[in-house]
Amino acid sequence: MSTALVLVSHSEKLAEGLAELAAQMAKDVTILPAGGTDDGRIGTSFEKVQEAVQKARSEGQDVVLLTDLGSATMTVESVLDFLDDDEKEHVVFAPGPFVEGAVAAAVGAQVGSSLTDIVKAAAAKELFA
Repeated sequence: MSTALVLVSHSEKLAEGLAELAAQMAKDVTILPAGGTDDGRIGTSFEKVQEAVQKARSEGQDVVLLTDLGSATMTVESVLDFLDDDEKEHVVFAPGPFVEGAVAAAVGAQVGSSLTDIVKAAAAKELFA
């Protein structure tokens, strides 16, 4: 099963820019930015994150979520709380540095690493933690 990344940032531009950067090293990986609020302000959106997760899952992909700041993590935790129990094994939060973690996770997904190894790579900032 392939793995998609959802990048949750307070800034729409930051999420989009990081998705562009990570895609340079992982051209076959689905990387979905979920930045900013629904009305374009700085902040996070439960709906944007949930929609990105649902999009990746509808394509049969596992999902790794990465966040930029604490309240983005709270948004991700809320999305995770609403998942069915069987979905929770396919959608995970990867704590760690946003930029370096996203790039490491993207590379791990590109080479077909397991979901567990991708999360470890994101947290450790390197592919083989």
